Amino acid sequence: MTFYDREFMEGTRGTQAVDWEQRIDTQRLREERMEKALERLRDTELGAMLLVSDPNIRYVTGLAMTGGSGADHYTLLTENGDIVHWDTADHASNQRFNCPWLHDIRYACPGLGNVPRASGSASAREFLRSKMAETVFEAMDDYGVADETLGIDIGNGNLVSAFEDRGVSVDISTAQAVMEDARKTKTDDEIECLRMVAAICEAGFQTITDTAKPGMRETEVWGEAVRELWRHGAFVGGGYVTSGPNTWPKHQANTTDRMIRPGDLVYADFYNIGYLGYRSCYYRTFSMGEPTQAQQEAYEKARNDLYDVLERIEPGATTDEICRGFPDEEGEHMDWYDADEFWQMTTNHWAHGLGLQLYEVPLIWRGLSPDHPIEIEEGMTMAVETMQPADRQGVRVEEMVVVRENGVEILSQWPVEEITVIDH
Repeated sequence: MTFYDREFMEGTRGTQAVDWEQRIDTQRLREERMEKALERLRDTELGAMLLVSDPNIRYVTGLAMTGGSGADHYTLLTENGDIVHWDTADHASNQRFNCPWLHDIRYACPGLGNVPRASGSASAREFLRSKMAETVFEAMDDYGVADETLGIDIGNGNLVSAFEDRGVSVDISTAQAVMEDARKTKTDDEIECLRMVAAICEAGFQTITDTAKPGMRETEVWGEAVRELWRHGAFVGGGYVTSGPNTWPKHQANTTDRMIRPGDLVYADFYNIGYLGYRSCYYRTFSMGEPTQAQQEAYEKARNDLYDVLERIEPGATTDEICRGFPDEEGEHMDWYDADEFWQMTTNHWAHGLGLQLYEVPLIWRGLSPDHPIEIEEGMTMAVETMQPADRQGVRVEEMVVVRENGVEILSQWPVEEITVIDH
């Protein structure tokens, strides 16, 4: 196999800050991310970027944004390295006190998201967008980039018009590309954040192994797992436990009040669990008692498919080549879903990037990669997942990895050779 040798990697450290051991350096984490974004900004014709997407804001500022796109906060990064951040009253006041690395924090006028939507007034929404654009334009003038092109990382036509009304030239696609390029490969501290969140997920898997038993509801098992994740300081933004017939196909409600029974397969997906903002996606399968032969064979197939993909991942490989490791049309169970094209099988048998969002570059998938390939780069991080049906139930397995010089290093360490058996 071409997997990166773990022997030369440092082990996971503690989650707390100490002065007697080198751990994740949060100041370095912030500074290196900002420098990557700034370097790529300076390679463009933009004079500044307005960041509205929460992960992009966090990438540049270090602020703990948890949503998908900023509704009442936004950040300006200029080509000179100046950062201006706007937030609502309480947030801005707290950030001024707690975030000394940010020197210009202003009160936001929320021109997008919840406030204008709840106003119930078209004129109010127009006023808020206009005021938001005005606050940014004033800052651009303060930092000498008012005459430069402004990149915006979202495509809101009304906001763009509000800037154009002030004579600002706006570019959407370049700003999006700048942040995508900055974030697609990870720094050492970012990789350690992902290693840490994998370790926290493994604490959750152990809790499932220790507490799940016949008669417990899926919701109870998930609740015990979440308690353990929170105990380690994780952000829990998603995840579920399913059992028996809810494992194939995956139940639309995710975790239900179904009682687990002897002989059930159980799988847990810790997705969108966060440590310092970095998100997990990590599946493991359990069996309530010894699994059947058919279940063991299905699991072996799912695991082998996953590791076939992992063996193909290395710098310079392209996603059209790698995706061939995933099952073909017959193996994708398209008849079960009444699907006739791969794009209809989204989220089954694929790999997706991990970082400050659950889905980042790259995406490796038969429904997309053959006709739209990209090249894999060292430092990319991703989750690779597969599944198989067995006895009207299903198994799923997933690994979190980072691309190294000669293959992948597997960040996830819960045993993968066979289904985890829960004795009862």
